[in-house]
Amino acid sequence: MKHKAGFVNIIGNPNVGKSTLMNALVGERLSIITSKAQTTRHRILGIVNDKHYQVVFSDTPGIINPAYELQESMMDFVKTAFEDADIILYMVETGEKGLKNEAFFQKIQGLKIPVLLLLNKIDQSTQEDLEEQVAYWKEKLPTAEIHPLSALEKFNIDTIMNRIVELLPESPPFYPKDQLTDKPERFFVNETIREKILMHFKKEIPYSVEIETEEFKEEARIIKIRSVIMVERDTQKGIIIGHKGSALKKVGMEARKDLEKFFGKKIFLDLYVKVNKNWRSRSSQLKRFGYKE
Repeated sequence: MKHKAGFVNIIGNPNVGKSTLMNALVGERLSIITSKAQTTRHRILGIVNDKHYQVVFSDTPGIINPAYELQESMMDFVKTAFEDADIILYMVETGEKGLKNEAFFQKIQGLKIPVLLLLNKIDQSTQEDLEEQVAYWKEKLPTAEIHPLSALEKFNIDTIMNRIVELLPESPPFYPKDQLTDKPERFFVNETIREKILMHFKKEIPYSVEIETEEFKEEARIIKIRSVIMVERDTQKGIIIGHKGSALKKVGMEARKDLEKFFGKKIFLDLYVKVNKNWRSRSSQLKRFGYKE
């Protein structure tokens, strides 16, 4: 039996369940998940290895019309997902009628590679609604395969995984067979902290935040981590810290618990907050945080 391998890239509007799907397919919690749009900022790879195949899944930021430079960089990650894909998973939710950026939708319509249109959150719709949605998407994307699913409930995940393996091209593996992702440990520290900020703060605060882990020291029984939470304004710094440090303490405590599960070790997490003015619109800072080359 010849070995198969390929890049399977997940695209769609914000908040349709792409990260939930990625984690379900990979079997690990690599992408952070919140109810807020634009939770995913980077392109994150999750690698599934078997004796006969390697699937390199890619979670991408939700497709939007960018309003500032950070969002433009996020859409650049989506563009690269079109360029190297062997299979596209186009994820929509019931009631949705297309991408928020028409240019990206036209790209999907012109693709020559397999496209699986994944109709997510079917647990929230009726059979009649589902049939209407399937008919709608068959007309919009006649070459796509349509698969209803619930990523959250893991309904139909195995069927989709089996179909992906069937469609993979013959190829040697792209990564070592024991590798799970392309991201370093510090990336997952940063994302875990950012997830807690997305969960606990409202309005513009979560979108003005970036995390930088300055120290990651792994010892036999403990990992010592020092991370900085960057905000754009002094007022945001005060809100993140909270009264007598209470808000920052809560973020740190919750992030530490998740990181202990992720790394399987005791974690000492030291958090600081700094102002980095208008970092989302400065190319030098976007390069520093890995949004630009």
